Amino acid sequence: MSTVKPKHIGRNISRIRELRDMKQEALAIAIGTNQQSISIIEGSESVDEEKLKKIAQALGVPVEVIRNFSEEAVFNIMGNTYDNGSSSVNHGCTFNPLDKLIESYEENKKLYQQLIQAEKEKVALLEKLLDKK
Repeated sequence: MSTVKPKHIGRNISRIRELRDMKQEALAIAIGTNQQSISIIEGSESVDEEKLKKIAQALGVPVEVIRNFSEEAVFNIMGNTYDNGSSSVNHGCTFNPLDKLIESYEENKKLYQQLIQAEKEKVALLEKLLDKK
């Protein structure tokens, strides 16, 4: 029987902050607190919703990116962009993997909104058909 380990929100915040090349002090100033508070937050498994929203805004990512952050996904993106061929040129990652995660989130959000709109239109059409009977 396997148990699913809950996401460690504080660790996710720390890793995203590091990927953004931001120090704890800078994040603290951005959300109106001190460095010690950021250190405590990054050591916490959970963070209250309001604080999480402020942190997400300061880091420039949606809250869902913090909740669902996966280092494995970042390394997969980086690994898939590295050419391990015999050329002498290092074709390393030329973009921030975190930006790719955010971009993917935004694309999925748009698709989801389009699906919701299509379902609303179907419901409206069915209601119209029912009214005619």
